[in-house]
Amino acid sequence: MTALLARLRRPAGTATDPAAFDRRLITPMVFGSILNPVNSSMIAVALVPIGIALGAPAAETAWLVSGLYLATAVGQPVTGRLVDLYGPRPLYLIGTALVGIGGLLGALAPDIWTLVGARVLLGLGTCAGYPAAMSMIRGESQRTGRDSPESILSLLSVSTQTIAVIGPTLGGLLIGVGGWRATFLVNVPLALACLVLGARRLPPGTRRDRTTGLVATLDPAGIAAFAVTLVVLLLVLLHPAWWPLVGVVVVTGTGLVIWELRAPAPFLDLRVLGGNVPLLVTFLRALLAATVTYCLLYGFTQWVEEGRGLSPSVAGLVLLPIFLTGIGVVALTGRRRELRGKLLVGAAAQVVVSGLLFLLGDGSPIWLIVVVALVAGVPQGLNTLAVQNSVYRQAEPARVASSAGLMRTFFYLGAIAASTTGGIAYAHGATTSGLHDLALVMLVAAVLFGVITVADRSLGRLVPPREDPA
Repeated sequence: MTALLARLRRPAGTATDPAAFDRRLITPMVFGSILNPVNSSMIAVALVPIGIALGAPAAETAWLVSGLYLATAVGQPVTGRLVDLYGPRPLYLIGTALVGIGGLLGALAPDIWTLVGARVLLGLGTCAGYPAAMSMIRGESQRTGRDSPESILSLLSVSTQTIAVIGPTLGGLLIGVGGWRATFLVNVPLALACLVLGARRLPPGTRRDRTTGLVATLDPAGIAAFAVTLVVLLLVLLHPAWWPLVGVVVVTGTGLVIWELRAPAPFLDLRVLGGNVPLLVTFLRALLAATVTYCLLYGFTQWVEEGRGLSPSVAGLVLLPIFLTGIGVVALTGRRRELRGKLLVGAAAQVVVSGLLFLLGDGSPIWLIVVVALVAGVPQGLNTLAVQNSVYRQAEPARVASSAGLMRTFFYLGAIAASTTGGIAYAHGATTSGLHDLALVMLVAAVLFGVITVADRSLGRLVPPREDPA
């Protein structure tokens, strides 16, 4: 990552060189993109002290995680569509302002449900950063007339993965200094920094054609049908006992398809999406990759502590190689534009990791657990980077932000599916047999990931001419 940052600081991309990527955008892009992962990861260490302080059982504190997932899974593509229509600047500023308000509300929350509301607000606010960043990268490509540096996309991937590593540690430090409320209050200075950077450095928003009505432009009916369908689907995934709600998903989902096929300016242009099979395959690939990743992160972590009996501090050190390897892989391969090879290696690594989990038992040596963690970092880095870059190159330029948001939605679907699978596998505790059940699910997802990647010949056509001045 140090090498990446060094290359990005070269003067070729400053404002004095109009033919190169404007590097003044990098800091607000990175700051905006990390708001979501920092809030997703810090909460892991805050759940227990929050439950104790507010007298909330685990069933209620779990909504602090679910609430943010629901808000971001729905909000990412909606915000992305607004970015496509109005440009990144206004949505970036509105989103970061919501993050500041959500952080302040959480710091002052008197009860658990107010805190859940603050998490939902944080989730909605953090939806703007990533789609806005992808839109700015595409915008710079169109402004300069050449492809944006591959190192910019790599930095975006590295920064979010880095925050995933340090988030729990940062959360622990904040709790130690100022209690669990500090994990919410930290959003206030982060939001202020984003507001200042966004106001000073981001390009102005797009002027909407005043001859087109606001309602027709936004397609609120399509957004509402999409939101209801996705929220109910996510609730069923989070709580399988609520399966009768599947009927609601079918009804609202059918209505969504019928409406979007007839709408003059659809929120989800199903005709364009249906004609872009490679992008749909990439969305599926994101879901499968997230399923494998989060089965490992949720399931492996729990087993290391309960099944293997390691202390939380030792478990944290043992799992650290997952993230360090992932970041290292992105730093080493980020400038290579070829995507298919990265995905194939990532698929093979997922299969290997799933197989290694079957070798683990209650008495497994520490070195074997570390080997699993080291290997697991390879697909963590390669797949995240390659899926992101695939969406950037496959999406229709006018809808790159909403496509990036949809990619994140599929990622969250995989994360929630993994969480639900872990709950079933560990119904009687994080046992070795439960870990092996999770490994089987991971293996199936990894094989499917590999099969669709091998069959996807379109990936070979995504490599643009090399014009990377970074």
